[in-house]
Amino acid sequence: MKRFFTVVALSAVIFSTFTPVVSAQEAVVGAADPDSLFFSKDPELNRNKQAAYHIVKDLLEANQWDQADKWIGADYIQHNPSVKNGLPPVIEFFTKTLGRKPTPVPEKMKTQIVSVVAEGDKVIVAYVEPITNSKDSSKSYTTTRFDMWRFKDGKAVEHWDVDVMKD
Repeated sequence: MKRFFTVVALSAVIFSTFTPVVSAQEAVVGAADPDSLFFSKDPELNRNKQAAYHIVKDLLEANQWDQADKWIGADYIQHNPSVKNGLPPVIEFFTKTLGRKPTPVPEKMKTQIVSVVAEGDKVIVAYVEPITNSKDSSKSYTTTRFDMWRFKDGKAVEHWDVDVMKD
């Protein structure tokens, strides 16, 4: 299973890095009801999916970073080179570096989610990512980006994504 997640992550990075922009591609479309993707009949997978749900909706969407310790462990391991390990650096990155301000948590998620996959202690969330053509700003397309978390006791303790920060 570990190999499966490694292949998925590497494929996403390779695809997003080396694939030329194609004007005839099919648009990536989010699920009509993204909230419904964060449930599982398996109690442990459901617990992990629900924690991922609150990370996406409460933290990433509504910027309620004062509540981050409910969903993210203190010794959070970060595989994104723009953010240091630990919960305080993650909170600082979003609140100070990016300047995100809290907004009310919406009743329904607004983030466009393509899929949510849970296996073992990991959850992968794939999102619609709109991209503007760097050579012609009147042209745009969609692709997919992802976050993957490893959970322990209902909290994210490790995170992977594609670093989209520009120097």
